[in-house]
Amino acid sequence: MRLQHSPEVRAEFPGLAVGTLSATGITTELPVEVEKFLARASRRLADGPESEFPEIQAWRRAFGKMGLKPTQYRCASESLLRRLRKEGTLPRIHPVIDLCNAVSVAYAIPVAVLDVAKIGGSLEVRHARGDEKYMTFGGTVEHPNPGEVIFADEDGQAHARRWTNRQSGHSAVSAATSDVLIVSEGLHATAAEDVPLLIEAIAGELTAAGVTLTRP
Repeated sequence: MRLQHSPEVRAEFPGLAVGTLSATGITTELPVEVEKFLARASRRLADGPESEFPEIQAWRRAFGKMGLKPTQYRCASESLLRRLRKEGTLPRIHPVIDLCNAVSVAYAIPVAVLDVAKIGGSLEVRHARGDEKYMTFGGTVEHPNPGEVIFADEDGQAHARRWTNRQSGHSAVSAATSDVLIVSEGLHATAAEDVPLLIEAIAGELTAAGVTLTRP
C-alpha cells in the first residue's frame, strides 16, 4: 500500500512528520496491551488539559489555517484525549483499534487505521476536488468540500475528512479485516522525533502479538 502527501500539502505544512506501518494477520483475538499507554496519557492529563499539549496546539493551528474552527473540528488524538479525561478510559472496539487509540493518546498524536482491502490503489493526502465520496459510519455518503484536506484513493473514495478529524466508515476496521495500513502524522516542533517513536510502540505490540509487519 503506497501512501503519499501531495506537494501542495507538503508546501503548506513543511513541518509535517509522517509514519506508516502495514500489518498483516489482524484478528479480533490479538493479545495487545493498552493499559500502559492509557496510564501514560492519564498521567500527562493530570498536569493539564489536552488543549495545552503542544502536539494538539499544532493541529489546532493547522485546522485554523484550513478555515476550520478548532473547537468544532478536532484532530482525532484531541478527541480521544478529551474522552479519556472525562471518562477515565476509552471504549474497546477491536484490538488493533484499541491499541492504536491508546498509543495515540499516549503520544497525543493522531493515528489512522485503514482496512487495506477497502482502498482502491494508492492513497494520497491531498486537497479535495469536491467530487470524492466519503461514507460516514452511519452509511451516509458525503462529498468533501473543495480544498478540504482528505485521504483519497484512486477510485475517488475519501477515507478521511478534514485531514485528521474523522475517518471513513468505508475503510473502518471490522471483524473481517486482515490487513491494515497505520498512519500517524504530527506537526509540532518535535514531531520528527516523536512520530517514529509512536510507530515503534505500535510495531512492538503488534510483533509481540504475532502480527506480520511491513515498513515503508
